[in-house]
Amino acid sequence: MNEKVKNPKKEIPCSTEMNDCDYLNNVLEMEKNMSNNLSIALNEASNEKLFTEIEYMFDDVKKAQRELFEMSFERGWYTLEKENLTKIEETCNELKNKMNELELE
Repeated sequence: MNEKVKNPKKEIPCSTEMNDCDYLNNVLEMEKNMSNNLSIALNEASNEKLFTEIEYMFDDVKKAQRELFEMSFERGWYTLEKENLTKIEETCNELKNKMNELELE
């Protein structure tokens, strides 16, 4: 019995042509992929100057990704679901138990 968290959906024309929602989803996916790749590049950076330059790019990409997500959510093209507190607590306890098991090994 999860509640949806969403904004009113901005209607878009239904056709075979790309619409605003399609373009936004494509750019959002591109930003996510760039973020993942830049994260790898940060891990592999061989010197401080290179690391710093990549870090600036990474920060910009993450900000752009967040703004695109917010834009999509505001237009009602992205929906979240509320989870009940019990389920969240159960998941947290499971993860804590796994962490404790790892610490004991």
